[in-house]
Amino acid sequence: MLRTILCCLFILLSYTGFTQVQKFTHADTLRGSITPQRAWWDLTYYHLSIKPNAQDSTLTGSTQVVYKVLSPNQNIQIDLQQPLQITKVVQDGEMLEFKRDGNAFFIVLKKKQEVGKAESIEVFYTGKPKLAKRPPWDGGVQWIPDGKGNTIISTSCQGLGSSVWWPCKDHMYDEPDSMQISITVPKNMTDVSNGNLRSVVENDDNTHTFNWVVKNPINNYGVNMNVANYVNWKETYKGEKGDLQLSYYVLPQNLEKAKEQFKQAPMMLKAFEHWFGPYPFYEDGYKLVEVPYLGMEHQSSVTYGNGYKQGYLGRDLSKTGWGLKWDFIIIHESGHEWFANNITYKDVADMWVHEGFTNYSENLYTEYYFGKEAGSDYVIGTRANITNNIPIIGIYGVNQEGSSDMYYKGGNMLHTIRQIVNDDEKWRSILRGLNKTFYHQTVDGSQIEAYVSDQSGRNLSKVFDQYLRTIQVPVLEYAFGSKGLQYRWGNVVDGFDMPVKIKIGNGKDEFLYPTTDWKTVKTKAEKKLTIDRNFYVESKETKPAS
Repeated sequence: MLRTILCCLFILLSYTGFTQVQKFTHADTLRGSITPQRAWWDLTYYHLSIKPNAQDSTLTGSTQVVYKVLSPNQNIQIDLQQPLQITKVVQDGEMLEFKRDGNAFFIVLKKKQEVGKAESIEVFYTGKPKLAKRPPWDGGVQWIPDGKGNTIISTSCQGLGSSVWWPCKDHMYDEPDSMQISITVPKNMTDVSNGNLRSVVENDDNTHTFNWVVKNPINNYGVNMNVANYVNWKETYKGEKGDLQLSYYVLPQNLEKAKEQFKQAPMMLKAFEHWFGPYPFYEDGYKLVEVPYLGMEHQSSVTYGNGYKQGYLGRDLSKTGWGLKWDFIIIHESGHEWFANNITYKDVADMWVHEGFTNYSENLYTEYYFGKEAGSDYVIGTRANITNNIPIIGIYGVNQEGSSDMYYKGGNMLHTIRQIVNDDEKWRSILRGLNKTFYHQTVDGSQIEAYVSDQSGRNLSKVFDQYLRTIQVPVLEYAFGSKGLQYRWGNVVDGFDMPVKIKIGNGKDEFLYPTTDWKTVKTKAEKKLTIDRNFYVESKETKPAS
């Protein structure tokens, strides 16, 4: 399998002009592929139970894994990253044997696994988890003194995977249908995790256990644990599906600032329900939770660390001014509730499905409150951040994402496709339709591409190929000659045929339909061509074709 992956990688790099081949390991394959020890069972439920110890930065706990047998097998893969250790595994009261292969554990089941049956194992573990060095990008667990004798504990693990802090089936293709999270902390501390708080159980050892229940499917990196001396307030949002409970958890010293800044949460919901359809997790509520890092899209428990500033830590990523009209973390990370937590990639190589659409949601939020031109200004302004270093789509099967251009280039690709659709209500219906059609599903990026093409009524496969699979920006080559305006696409994939809106001289906007072959259209005396700025393309005037 590894040889196949490397061959595919060589082909991909040859296609995009790269010559340096990246090597992947056996561990990359175990982490990033649907191994035989994963494929035979369907994950249906987790009960995660953890007691963090701030004194020595360790975790002790267990995961109950409930699953349905899809095909006969007696070996199951559970992932847990070093230096954490599985101490025992139990099924129906019997201890099971297991062996470790890097960050994967292979457990031998004694009980015959019969197709269609529901089974469960409980995996016990302990140890000192990886310390987050630069969360959320280089994540793990944080243990931060709060200056009052307490320790703030936070988790963030996108890319790394949740096995960095608890044992699980750590591949994005399979999600539990529901989950319980039980976190035991000192009595003066509060844990905030995903879903709704079912109960707080007081223990005899000066601790209490917070039991959170998630009623919807949840991706692994969306699970979180946040422990601090939180204060809390709530409100009810009247949304498309009825009443939605909004809960906010912040440090006491930031309460007044938070009450003002978090007024943007209902505004976000109003805008995004307009564009994307109902918030996908009404049963689990919506929370904003203050943490000591920038923030993350943990499902129904969005974490926040933007310093109660507008923009991105007080900066406008578009340099247009519009990015300072709203709090980047509240808007961007909440946008992931639709694209990441509702619609989830199966393989991180398709991470653009999360980040491209959510980057684009910033544009749509701006448009909703400040007008269409403001939204366009914003997304076009972010083009300065595009590097075009490697393709947006990564390598499948080895837990390898593509270029960070999935954000800004992904957003501009979608903005360009909106111009091709040329019907704002149809475009909105496509965005809402995505969240309805793929509701609570894991997807391949190709499914999203096909849906947008189908619903737009135009084959956009070459457009997606161009922007996702190459680093080339389309160039509209044109010339004015005795025959009129001659034009074609250059620097594009074979068969690229994207329409583009232009203006000749001071005339009206009109569409051209270039291909890679020269075409000609009669024009008046004007010798100036301007491309609509909303298309992420370049232009080049050249000599007339013979």
